[in-house]
Parts: sequence; C-alpha cells; structure tokens
Amino acid sequence: MPGRLYLVGTPIGNLGDISPRALRTLEEADFIAAEDTRVTLRLLNHFNIKKPLVSYYEHNAKRSGVRILERILEGETCALVTDAGMPSVSDPGEDLAVRCAEAGVEISAVPGPSAVVTALALSALPSGRFCFEGFLSTSGKSRREHLESLRDERRTMVFYEAPHKLRKTLEDLRDAFGPERPAALCREMTKLHEEVIRTTLGEAAAMYGDDNPPRGEFALVIAGAPETSGEEHTREEALELVRRYRAAGSSLKEACRLASAETGFKKNELYDLAVSGE
Repeated sequence: MPGRLYLVGTPIGNLGDISPRALRTLEEADFIAAEDTRVTLRLLNHFNIKKPLVSYYEHNAKRSGVRILERILEGETCALVTDAGMPSVSDPGEDLAVRCAEAGVEISAVPGPSAVVTALALSALPSGRFCFEGFLSTSGKSRREHLESLRDERRTMVFYEAPHKLRKTLEDLRDAFGPERPAALCREMTKLHEEVIRTTLGEAAAMYGDDNPPRGEFALVIAGAPETSGEEHTREEALELVRRYRAAGSSLKEACRLASAETGFKKNELYDLAVSGE
C-alpha cells in the first residue's frame, strides 16, 4: 500500500502558533521534506522531534520530488513543510502535491499559519473578497503585464516582497494603481518586531530611503480598485491630471501611467492625446 503526503503548516514567526496536530504529524511521519533543512531542524529541535529530513526546494524540486514520490509509493509517509506557513502556497510544494495527486497518492492538509490571511486580517482593508498575487516578477515586461492585468481588480490584493526589492516594488505599485490607493505594509508578523503600516501607495513609496532601509519580510495588502470607473471621468479631466503630474516633475510616460490608474483611461490613449496636444 502507498503511503501518504501530509502538507503541514508551520509558524511564520512565533513558534507557539504550531498546532498539536502538526506536532503529532511530524512525530509520526516516516520522513520530513523541508524547503531548508536547517530552518526545519531548528523547529524540530525546539519540540524535541527526531526525524529524517529530505531537502526539497525550488532548485532540486524535480529530482528530489521523484525520489520522495518513490518512497511514498513504497509505503512511507511524508510530511512536507516550508520554511514558514503553508507549503504549496507560493512554494515549490505545489509541484510535489501535483505529482502525488497524479500518481493517486492520498494527500492530507494539516492547516497552520499563513502570511497571506494574517496580513489581510491585520490590514484593516476589505477582506470579504481578495486575491493572492505572490511575488512580482523581476522581469520588467512580465511585471508590467502582471500589474496591468490588475489595474481594474476590485478585490483586495496581497503581495509578498523581500526587503531588498521593496522600494522598487512600492514605486511600481504606486505607478500602476495610483498614489492615493490605500495599502498596508505588514512585516515580521507574529515576531518581536511585528509592524503594520496602514497608509497609501504614494506615502509608502516615499517612506524608505538609504537612511531608512526596509527590514524583514513583507506582505503588502493593497485595496482593490474603487467602484467608480474611469467612464465617470472625461478625457479633459484625465489630461489635466497628466499635466499636473508633468508639472510636478514626472516624465510624460510616468504621468500618463499615474493618470491612467486614477481615471481608468488607457495609458497609451492618454499618451497619444498628450503628445498630439503638445
């Protein structure tokens, strides 16, 4: 008989958040597949759990995933964990879950902490409907296309970002959605230095500088597009916004992107109108 794959949620910071069922599953599994075995070993040592660890992360997922599946098909039980939160959510564990499902292996989830919903709850932004967008691509073209696809998204959006990329990401979010869009910056959640900054994208983009670098892992919660659509703005109002941003020092391209985010008009349309009017 084949074994089973358990997707085990682990704390995103405070070790006290681990559940009794998660501890029992880790104790009873034949082996544990971990994103970073060093991180997981610290967790296991804290709770005095001794189990074999197998490395399973983005760059060895294909090779390691094949071996993990073989062991499960041979009858072993595997507990899959990520460094923090639920495995397979913005995590290579997704590939292992798919591999096991296709092979007919039983998969069970042991729910645990999640940075996505924790940030959403802390943000004080609408949480009835939301979408998780993960990390933005570092490729300029892919990033622009991703953000453009979300321009009219009405649900609250949640992104992840690393501290060394945060400033550029906040600038891109501001340009895509407008400086007045409400946002919450959640960092070090459940840890000693937990911080939630409720602000706007314009203020957030200006918040960090060389004398105040961002620290810690961030979850960014961005309000969805307002119910009022761009059709309620006239072209002249949109072009006036372009002129205001230009007068404030923005390039024509940037001014059109900002005005587009506020009015709903296509940025290319505003650009063409602005150029023809100059």
